[in-house]
Amino acid sequence: MIPLPAPYTPGVAERQGPFVVLEGVSGVGKSTLARRLAKRLGAATIHTLTDPHTNWSDSVNRELRPLPQIAFYLSGLLHVSDLVRQALSVGPVVADRYVVSVMACHAAVNHAGLGQVQEMIAPFLPYLVAPDATFCLVSSGSSLKERMGTKTDVKQDDTDLFDIPGRLARLQQNFHAVIDEDPTAVMLPTDGRSPDDLADAIVKYLEDRRA
Repeated sequence: MIPLPAPYTPGVAERQGPFVVLEGVSGVGKSTLARRLAKRLGAATIHTLTDPHTNWSDSVNRELRPLPQIAFYLSGLLHVSDLVRQALSVGPVVADRYVVSVMACHAAVNHAGLGQVQEMIAPFLPYLVAPDATFCLVSSGSSLKERMGTKTDVKQDDTDLFDIPGRLARLQQNFHAVIDEDPTAVMLPTDGRSPDDLADAIVKYLEDRRA
C-alpha cells in the first residue's frame, strides 16, 4: 500500500458502535433489511453511492468508458467512507453496499478481470473505514425474480440482471470471490427467511462477537 500524504489522510474518531455492511445483487433485499437492522441497532443508514454521486451514476454508466467509470465510483466510495467515519463517532452504521459492490459490479458490467479492479482500488484501501462485519445476502434465481417483481424502484441495473445474458452469473461469481477473501464477511442465505429473521441473525452474530 502507498502511504497517503498528510492532506489526504482521514481523520480518526473513536467508534461509538459497529459498522455493518450489507452486500449482494440488486433485488436480494438489502435496502429492506438495512431499514430493519438500523431500527434494531439504533444505527444510521448509508447507501453506496450517496449524494451527490447517486444522481450522476446513470449518465456515468451510459457515457463513460471503464477507466473514468471506476474513478467515479472510487471517488464515491471515498466520500461514503468519510460519511461513515463521521456517523460512527455518534453511533452504529449500517451500509447498503460498500467496497465489495463497487468491485463486483464494475468488473461484471465491463467484462473486466476482478483482480484488475481490485488492483485499481487497492492503493486507497487504507483510507476506507473497515467494516466490523460484512453480510453478503444470497438467494436463488427464482426468489430473486420474485422479489424483483415487487420492487417499486426498479432501475436499469435491476432489469439488466436478467435481460443481459450472463450478467447475473458474473455478478454472483464476483461477489463470492471478493467475499471469500474478506475476513469480515458472512454469507447470509435469504430464501424462506423474512427481513426480521435476517435482522435477528445479524444482531445475534454481533452480540456473539462482543461476548
